[in-house]
Amino acid sequence: MPASLDLEGRVALVTGASKGIGAAIARVYAENGASVMLSSRKRDALENTASEIKGDTAVFAAHAGDPEQAAACVAATIERFGGLDILVNNAATNPYMGRAIDIDLPRYDKTMEVNLRGPLVWTQEAWRQSLEAAGGAVINIVSVGGMTFGGPIGIYDVTKAGLIHLTKHLATELGPQVRVNAIAPGLVKTDFARALWEPGANSDKWPWPLGRLGTPDDVADAALFLASDLSRWITGHVLVVDGGGIVQGSRRG
Repeated sequence: MPASLDLEGRVALVTGASKGIGAAIARVYAENGASVMLSSRKRDALENTASEIKGDTAVFAAHAGDPEQAAACVAATIERFGGLDILVNNAATNPYMGRAIDIDLPRYDKTMEVNLRGPLVWTQEAWRQSLEAAGGAVINIVSVGGMTFGGPIGIYDVTKAGLIHLTKHLATELGPQVRVNAIAPGLVKTDFARALWEPGANSDKWPWPLGRLGTPDDVADAALFLASDLSRWITGHVLVVDGGGIVQGSRRG
């Protein structure tokens, strides 16, 4: 049978899934047959998002930087759906904008805890509780900022650079049972990135080859590909989804 984008019979867990890119990934997975656990900090927002998704979904409120909550969410996913095949580490935070040299340590530590330590912890739990025995895929949402330099969110970008490295390293450790890949979005029109895109919100032409802002659906379609059998011989890869900006030298897209 030829490979396809069909996720029928698979179980996915998506962090940071109440809105934006995470919500779009959860939706496209469910629409293509997966059972999906949506997780983020706020249960009400999760329930609102899940209610708009056609397919088999459940929600579990958890802080992405808390190891105990991560373990509980993975366990709840397995209990609810009978397994876990796909983990998407999408949750992230950015409590600081400004020069990296001026950041205070509490906000530095928070950014590292959620954006870099968090994906490792969630992957550890998914591996120990299911993926080591059953196999599957891990997809980390990184950023083109982790591949370039400059700008007002340098510490956030450092965490994404670290996550790119971690993605590639875990791919060497977890194969052949588990494929580990990453998606590096450029500038996507989400609430999370509002401070970066809103100053040019009325522009009808953005300075990269495809000439527009990204949408959550652009990233979700890439996540569907990396979760499906169409990517069955791809691991340790960072898929850039940025409208061509990085090849032109534009940082955020």
